[in-house]
Amino acid sequence: MKRRNFIQISALGAGTSLFAGTSAIASTIRPINQMDQLTSRIADIVPISLEERRSRIAKAQSLMDKNGFSAMVLDSGTSMNYFTGMTWGQSERPMVAVIPAKGEVSYICPKFEEARLEEIIQMGNKIGDKIYPWEEDESPYEQIKKAILDSGATSGKIGMEERVRFFIADGVRKVASSFEIVSADPVVIPCRIIKSPAEIALMQRATELTIEAITIGLTFLKEGGSPSDFSSAVAQAHQKMGGRHAFALANFGEASAFPHGSSKPQILKKGDVVLVDCGCTVQGYNSDISRTVVFGAEPTARQLEIWNLEKEAQAAGYKAARIGATLGEVDAAARKVITDAGFGPDYKLPGLPHRTGHGIGMDGHEWGNAVKGNTQILEPGMCFSIEPNISIVGEFGVRHEDCVYMTETGPVWFSKPSPSISQPFEI
Repeated sequence: MKRRNFIQISALGAGTSLFAGTSAIASTIRPINQMDQLTSRIADIVPISLEERRSRIAKAQSLMDKNGFSAMVLDSGTSMNYFTGMTWGQSERPMVAVIPAKGEVSYICPKFEEARLEEIIQMGNKIGDKIYPWEEDESPYEQIKKAILDSGATSGKIGMEERVRFFIADGVRKVASSFEIVSADPVVIPCRIIKSPAEIALMQRATELTIEAITIGLTFLKEGGSPSDFSSAVAQAHQKMGGRHAFALANFGEASAFPHGSSKPQILKKGDVVLVDCGCTVQGYNSDISRTVVFGAEPTARQLEIWNLEKEAQAAGYKAARIGATLGEVDAAARKVITDAGFGPDYKLPGLPHRTGHGIGMDGHEWGNAVKGNTQILEPGMCFSIEPNISIVGEFGVRHEDCVYMTETGPVWFSKPSPSISQPFEI
């Protein structure tokens, strides 16, 4: 988000606070005006290029050769989009992409869908144009095998991307007995876990939209209100700015102690801790931000103590995120701050009940988790959240969540941490 835009939004509420300090509640005019002022923030974005997708295929084929793979099968979903640019809805009729270790990408699809698939391919920015169609009374698995045989392979490993449905993998196994069916993780994970500058730029823009959406969403909080007041406002803001809304959660008071909320009805009261968690996508790339504030009153000493402890833990996780360190060390550093303060230990409550962070990219949660025992070495291009939640069941919870991307010199925040309990975002 451009600095001047944030200042304009902040200035509208100057002298009042919905979540700390004075207990003034904004008039209905203020948030409506803020929402009405929103315009598209994505007109200047640069989509992933065809050249970048080709480089992804080349890297995948190099990894296939290294790991003894003859081919890799992608079901419709994120990885198919990542490598080929193709999106396709899943059904009981298999439509898959085959990336051979040598040769061109091909698609296997129902015969009656062939013309539609050709139409999508011709729209451009897609990898592969060879199609192996199958009629309703024919086996799609035979066509998958044929595509692999046509690439020149007669044996070896066929890698199944992790989201290939079992009936597809099993179908290929039954017809391709000269091949070994294995996980494609050794190919897919090294490709997708390292983000390019173009991918990072899209994630940065998604983050900027979410910062602005949360800022506006907080002005919709009102005494006696429900989490949906916030959530619907964030969704609307994301959409008006050109992002694809992903999620917007808000939890009040005791419900904030549950990392993913409570199923019980929630009514907002002055002095409640409010924990929000939001994200959107831009060109398929995700943002993910959590903030914790106090609504309509000065924070209590207890609320401020835990809020500041969480901030210290997040800072420790960030400091530990260095090139050559492990993701497990990031978790350990953040968790130590919390356990040293008398919480936990490990995942016990009150304390930090989950990992410190998760990978992020085209999926909101990807490989690259900051969790105990993860020996994955940090490299430039990795992206993950740092969010050492503190849950105190029966009282409240606090979570500061911001994501980072790794550079040669260390981590860089997509969104900078909250400066204080009364200021969710840095101005």
